[in-house]
Amino acid sequence: MARTLVVGAGATGAYFGSHLARAGNEVTFLVRPRRREVLRERGLRIVSQDSEEVLHPELITAAELAGTYDAVLLSVKADALAAALNDLSPAVGTGTAIIPFLNGMAHLDALNDRFGPRSVMGGAVKVATQVDDNGDIRQLAPAASMVIGEQDGEHTQRLAALATDFGHAGFDFATSDRILADMWHKWVFIATVTAITVLLRGSVGEIAAVPDGAEFAAATLAEAAAVSAAAGHPMSGPEFAANRALVTQEGSPFVPSMYRDLAAGRPTEVEHVFGDLLTRAAKLGVDTPLLKLATASLRVHQNRAVGANGH
Repeated sequence: MARTLVVGAGATGAYFGSHLARAGNEVTFLVRPRRREVLRERGLRIVSQDSEEVLHPELITAAELAGTYDAVLLSVKADALAAALNDLSPAVGTGTAIIPFLNGMAHLDALNDRFGPRSVMGGAVKVATQVDDNGDIRQLAPAASMVIGEQDGEHTQRLAALATDFGHAGFDFATSDRILADMWHKWVFIATVTAITVLLRGSVGEIAAVPDGAEFAAATLAEAAAVSAAAGHPMSGPEFAANRALVTQEGSPFVPSMYRDLAAGRPTEVEHVFGDLLTRAAKLGVDTPLLKLATASLRVHQNRAVGANGH
C-alpha cells in the first residue's frame, strides 16, 4: 500500500483521506497545531444524512514531518498554498507523486516550478462537503469522485500502483491520460456555476426557474469553455452539453462552495479561480464579459470580508 501524506484535513482532504485510510492505506494527515487539537479531541468525523463515522488517524505537524512518502495529496485553500508547499517539502523524494486537488491551474504551475513536473501528477475531485462549527466534515451529497493522471498522459508504473491502492476506497476513482484537460474542464464548470450563483444570488434551480436564467447560465459556460479551448483543451460537443444540462437543471439545489463562503461572509478563492482565468483569457484573446462581472462582484465581497476579518 502507498504511504500517503494528506496535506490539509479540511472538507476535501479529510473526506478522501479518511476513505483511503479505512480501505487499508497507510495515511498520515499533515495539519496545523490547532486543527490537530480538534481532531484529537473529537476524532475525524465524517457526517452524512444517514451516518456518522469517526476515525483517529495519524496526525503530524510540519515541525514533525520526517521521511518521504509515496504520494502526497494536496488539498488546501488557495491562500494556504505557499505555506503548504514549504510544509510538505521534506516529504518529497525522488519517487514521490504530488497530487493536488485545488480548483484552477495556478497551483499546478507553482508545484511544477517548485518540485519539477515529474514529481507532480494532475488531479481532480468532486465532492460536496463542508467543515461545520465543531470541526467535523459534513457531506452534503452522496456522490464523490477522484481522477488522477500523469501530466504527459503516460501510463506509468506509479500511476498503476496508486490506482490499485486508491481504487477501492468507497468513492468513484479513475485514471486519465488527459488529466490536464480534466482539470481545465472542472475549472470551466466551477467558474461557471460560481459566476451564475454569485451574480444571481440563488441555486442552479432557482436561476433556471426565472426568465432568461438558463440562457444566462449557458452563455457564461460558453465563455469559460472558450478560454479552455483557446488554451488547448476544448470540450467535446457531448461534454459541453452535459455541463450545460448541469448548470441549467430545473429544480437543482446545487450551489458551489465559493457561493457558500460568500453567503457566510467568508473570504473566497476569487483570485485563484477567477483572477487567473481572466489573466489567461486576456493573453489568449478571449473576451469574457460575464466572467469579468462575476469577478468584480467577488472582489468587492473579498475586500469587505478580508477587512471584517482583520487581515
